[in-house]
Amino acid sequence: MTVDRAVGLNRQAGGPQRATLLELFLDLVFVAALALTSQKLATDLSWTGAFQSLVLLMAVWWVWSVTALTTDLYLTQHPPIYPMTISVMFGTLLMAAALPAAFSHSAAVFAGAYVAIHLGRSLFLTPALQGREVRRHAGRFFFWFLVSAVPWLVGAVVAGTARGLLWAFALAVDYTAALLRYPTPWLGRVPRPQYRLAAEHLAERYQQFFTLALGDLILVTSLTYAGTGFAPARTAAFVVGFANAVLLWQIYVQRAGALLQAAIESSRDPGRLMRSAPYTHLLMVAGVVASAAGAEAVIHHPTGDSAAGMVGVLFGGPVLFLLGRARFEYEVFSRVSPSRWIALLVLVIAAPIMVFLPPLGIAIAATLVLTGVAVADVLRARGRPPESPSPAI
Repeated sequence: MTVDRAVGLNRQAGGPQRATLLELFLDLVFVAALALTSQKLATDLSWTGAFQSLVLLMAVWWVWSVTALTTDLYLTQHPPIYPMTISVMFGTLLMAAALPAAFSHSAAVFAGAYVAIHLGRSLFLTPALQGREVRRHAGRFFFWFLVSAVPWLVGAVVAGTARGLLWAFALAVDYTAALLRYPTPWLGRVPRPQYRLAAEHLAERYQQFFTLALGDLILVTSLTYAGTGFAPARTAAFVVGFANAVLLWQIYVQRAGALLQAAIESSRDPGRLMRSAPYTHLLMVAGVVASAAGAEAVIHHPTGDSAAGMVGVLFGGPVLFLLGRARFEYEVFSRVSPSRWIALLVLVIAAPIMVFLPPLGIAIAATLVLTGVAVADVLRARGRPPESPSPAI
């Protein structure tokens, strides 16, 4: 987004860049959305269940990502940003409430809330913004979300496979339009933004959301364990779930996760780096959500036979996370630690034989792989001065 001087709404250089209490309040509604997504996946570990959960997660993520970008550029305590943010909260709660049955009888509520959030955001902002360019930008957003609204709403009234395909197409429109800077007839693309102004704020927001996703893993693990009793096997599964949360956090912050702001500020093209951030973080968040679903499934059934779906969710979570983390590391340091690729290779090679282990055994194997990555990171950093970011872009 480019930023004209608009009715005192814009963040100013040298002004406060930290996340506001309103933004943290907004994030609370996404705890429910993420928890319900992981629970939906845990109850259906088939390919269909994985596809549906991914579609729903991508929708929830895009609501947060676009809203975070909006609050990055404008001061949340001023109207119309404040009522817009509260409206997004309410719409997200509707999406969360409809999420478990979004592919059945709650499809219209889920799709309608998603469309209303994105179109309503532009309608809230446009009258308040002064300056030709910012209004053109709001028009670009409105145009593309209007385009994607068609498959979203049509998908809500059809049934079966067609709904999933239409919603996947709608998400492809939303994500691709953002990646291409919203090329719009008569309005052109969004000019390359100057993200250095609010690098601290936007970097902090992504770090906060990843932490929020880990909160989902802890929440789901704790609630499931509390509801199933304290048998030794379930207790072991609970411990493994907590260990995974700690390891995912450690791998994220060591060390690229703590340097996103500095990477943006030192990048040759900070706008491009920040356009990439939603996609790398989506992969990592998807990995955490899958890990939460796997933890829930293992606590319910720690012993016995393991189906392919159980292996897929328990190994798929770390794979998705490590893929996103490897891309993230490349963006910050222009290289990827060998431990990432070794861990991914081990997970892929070991996956076929995991069906012969009980679910708890598979979970422990995944945790050992993540432990290896975390230990390798610590050993690599020991005795060396802190590495400065050297972004690839």
